[in-house]
Order: sequence, then structure tokens, then C-alpha cells
Amino acid sequence: MIYLASRSPRRAELLHQIGVEFVVHDIDIDESRLSTESPAEYVCRIASSKARVAAEQIAKSEESCVVLAADTTIVIDEDIIGKPADRDQCRCILGQLSARQHMVLTAVALASKGDIALRLTRNRVSFRSLSAREIEAYCATAEPMDKAGAYAIQGKAAMFIDHLEGSYSAVMGLPLFETAELLRNAEIELF
Repeated sequence: MIYLASRSPRRAELLHQIGVEFVVHDIDIDESRLSTESPAEYVCRIASSKARVAAEQIAKSEESCVVLAADTTIVIDEDIIGKPADRDQCRCILGQLSARQHMVLTAVALASKGDIALRLTRNRVSFRSLSAREIEAYCATAEPMDKAGAYAIQGKAAMFIDHLEGSYSAVMGLPLFETAELLRNAEIELF
């Protein structure tokens, strides 16, 4: 049995896309960034922690399990851009992204047989210049409010992106190439 340590409907959709059957295991950990962590260290630690904590919780009722977890963060100038708390913050974040390139880091971790395997993807996304009207209209939708960086590549914000270097699925929240590699290495059948 594979457990997905995430409430993200996007991650669930991506796993279904490659034929993985799973059960969602809701996990809640402290996702505060340590003062000494780089963004890459942060996203790797969070993904690994989610997988480890979920595996420990599940192990109380099952002998063995496989747990998949991931974390995605948006980075501009080494600053992590989180989810907007409100419309004002949404406007501010999109203003920062406008006419700039940013990095999307996604780490995926697989806990299996007492070990955690980890992969990190680095993806560059460039936004075209956004008008104040476009930013306001997008922030008025529900789409950006629960997304790191205040946008969803698979949604309306796709029209803001003029270049992507890397993995579309990683920017969406789960790098499928790396995920499939981890699952195959753990002898999990795909499709």
C-alpha cells in the first residue's frame, strides 16, 4: 500500500496520471524555515519530514508501508515566497513575479523499509509583464489563495508564463519523472 502524505488535489491527480493507487494520509508538521537553511535545504527537509512522520504514524498500525511526500516552494532572490494570506499579499506576490524569472523547487521523498529516498527538482519559470488589472482579476479568483507563489501553472495563470525550463509536473507540485524513479527503485509497479 502506498500512502500520500499530502492533502493536495494536484498531487493526487498527478499520481493518478501515472497509474499509482494510494491512500491519502493527512499529515501536519511545523513547516517553519530554519534561519540557516537555503531554500533547497528547506524544501528537502520538509518533504523528508512529511514522509518520515507519516511513516512513523502508519507503522503503529501496519507492519510495513511506503509513504510518498512532496513539498514545493517558489524562490526569488533566495527568498521563499509562500502562499498568500489575503488578497493584498496575493497582489504583492504577483507584482514580484511580473516580468521576472523565479525558481520553483520541488522535493519528493519516499519512505520505505525504514529509509527515505529523496529527489529535488529545480525549475525556472518566467512570467511576462502583468498589468495591475490582470493581477487584480486573478487575485479575485479563488485559484491563487492556496498556492505557493500565488499561482497555479495548470490554471488561469498559465497565460502569464512565457517560459518554463524544467518539469511542468514539478511546478504543479509533484515531479513525475523523479516520483516514478523513486517508486520503481522501491519495486512499486506503475500503470
